[in-house]
Formats: sequence, structure tokens, C-alpha cells
Amino acid sequence: MSESLAVPTDPEALLTPEQVSALTQLEPRTLANLRWRRTGPTYVKLGNGRAAPVRYRRAAVLDWLKSSPPRAA
Repeated sequence: MSESLAVPTDPEALLTPEQVSALTQLEPRTLANLRWRRTGPTYVKLGNGRAAPVRYRRAAVLDWLKSSPPRAA
């Protein structure tokens, strides 16, 4: 990731995959794979279908990070 993204501090804020990537150091594609495998942080879809935007609540991402085993770099 070449540019820095502002990540809101409000626990209920909805974050884009790019913001979650900045917070977790995981690539957006890795987050998509975790969604597909249903092993990543809880997310919401803003619409129907495959192309609907995905958002993550900051609190859900932080909870997932606390409960997840360490990942290899």
C-alpha cells in the first residue's frame, strides 16, 4: 500500500477493506479470501450481489484481531 489511509477511531465506524488492510497489515485480497472462508472479521454488505461494497465495523475487526492466532508474515 503506497498511501496512508485515515482509519476512524469510533468503534462503530464502518471501515473499507483498504482501511482494514491498513489496520491489520493484511492485503485487501487476503481479507476477501477470509470472507470467502468465513474466518475473517465480521462484515456487512451494502447491497445485494457479488459487486456490493463490503464494510467492517472497527470493533469487530479489533475483536477478531484479539481472538485470532498469530499469522505468519
